[in-house]
Amino acid sequence: MATIHLIEGPVGAGKSTFSAALSSRTRGVHIALDEWFVRLYSPDRPEGDFLPWYITRKERLLDLIWLHSKAILAAGSDVILELGLIQQQQRLTFCRKMIGEGYFLKMYELDAPREIRRERIQHRNQHRGTTFSMFVPDHIFEIASDMWQPSDELERAEYSIEYVPSFGATVDL
Repeated sequence: MATIHLIEGPVGAGKSTFSAALSSRTRGVHIALDEWFVRLYSPDRPEGDFLPWYITRKERLLDLIWLHSKAILAAGSDVILELGLIQQQQRLTFCRKMIGEGYFLKMYELDAPREIRRERIQHRNQHRGTTFSMFVPDHIFEIASDMWQPSDELERAEYSIEYVPSFGATVDL
């Protein structure tokens, strides 16, 4: 049975690098919400407070990615989802939907100290390497980092989580 690999963690934790490696190892299809978001919505991004605008589009994009993922799974391939579900309730809702529809879920939670993650993001912003999909300003890095909620006993009791601390420990991404 094809597997859903859900990759989560705070911004700069190494999710994209880990996802690419996992995709090569499993021959699964990597779907990164940020890549889709940039291509579909960035040209229309409003100036100023864009958080409400972002949240609405992210919810619609999650639905579209899930439909696409089900087609990939039905074809027998694994799916590696990098969705930026940084808050627990959104993660639980999405994971419960996947499991409720009968799919096998394996979650990977990545993390690294904030200062290392900040350095990675600044490096990625400047050099725009293979894991670059969008520019992350310092204030957005801080907001997203503050919003990150790691898994707790509730999530660990509901589904399998593999912890991947400080993946890609250098800033040379």
